[in-house]
Amino acid sequence: MQPYLERDAFSSRLREALLRVAPNAARPAALAREFNRRYAGEPVTLHATRKWLGGESIPSQDKLRVLSDWLGVTSEWLRFGQGTVLAGTRDAAAEYDYQLMREIASLTEAHRQVIRDLVKSLRQVEECRKAGESG
Repeated sequence: MQPYLERDAFSSRLREALLRVAPNAARPAALAREFNRRYAGEPVTLHATRKWLGGESIPSQDKLRVLSDWLGVTSEWLRFGQGTVLAGTRDAAAEYDYQLMREIASLTEAHRQVIRDLVKSLRQVEECRKAGESG
């Protein structure tokens, strides 16, 4: 398939999934806002989402995974139109996790280190609790 046809086909599938799951996000500004709420990396721009919806570009694999998780479709279907469409039910906790990751990523490095230390301590508490239950 020629590159521009692949991009157009991706754009059609993206719009189809958006209309089914999040019709209000089928516009570039809304898509950028909703995507960035779920993506832990560098925020995408309005220009990037406009290109996705307009068939000018296809997002990278990490962004495709976030889109497919959010929209409840497989990344293979979203990117290539292959395989099954539906990935199962969307998990509200997963959407919260994306938002949490995004908020943590916006902290200073010192504060992110505090979060890492806290998680490490909580894991140790959990391991001790589990060892106590099994012993």
